[in-house]
Amino acid sequence: MSRLFQFFLPPKKWQFIAIIVFGSMIGLLFYAFYVSNVSSYLSDKPETCMNCHIMAPEYATWNHSSHREVAVCNDCHVPHNNALNKWYFKAKDGIRHASIFTARLEPQTIFIKEASVKVVQNNCVRCHTKLITNAKLLSQTSEFHTHFKDRLCWSCHQEVPHGRVNSLSSVPNARVPVLTSPIPKWLKAITDNKKDNK
Repeated sequence: MSRLFQFFLPPKKWQFIAIIVFGSMIGLLFYAFYVSNVSSYLSDKPETCMNCHIMAPEYATWNHSSHREVAVCNDCHVPHNNALNKWYFKAKDGIRHASIFTARLEPQTIFIKEASVKVVQNNCVRCHTKLITNAKLLSQTSEFHTHFKDRLCWSCHQEVPHGRVNSLSSVPNARVPVLTSPIPKWLKAITDNKKDNK
């Protein structure tokens, strides 16, 4: 064995305990990945945003908007200038969201962060460039939107696509996807039987 490998090996009498501790840590890591549904974040499905129940108003209002037919959350909320930037931004934002939700520090009302403002604005322009520059589609002249270069699209278009989402109570009867339980069926059956026997 190499000296480096031997350096990390514990003394003989501690090797069994070290294997148990290391195995437990690996097991807990895999369990955390399973419970938090990490693989779902690799997709662009809007239901992924529902992994945090706090996003129910945003999901419900998007689901009733015209954007539902043409755009999902990541179409607006992550950059599309290159794949590396998209995945970096998605990971950075996801880790921030996960840590806030895990620590139970989420606010009652969610507001877009400064880093995301530029991304959403760029995506509005990316998707609607033809709409805001084609004179045949405008009720104003084609120069109309060029006067507002320093303003954000949603300063005028406030209801798009989330409507008026002021708090968790803004859409009390919203139908949102129910999260699947991370508890395996065999374990759920055991716990349900114990509850029934009491």
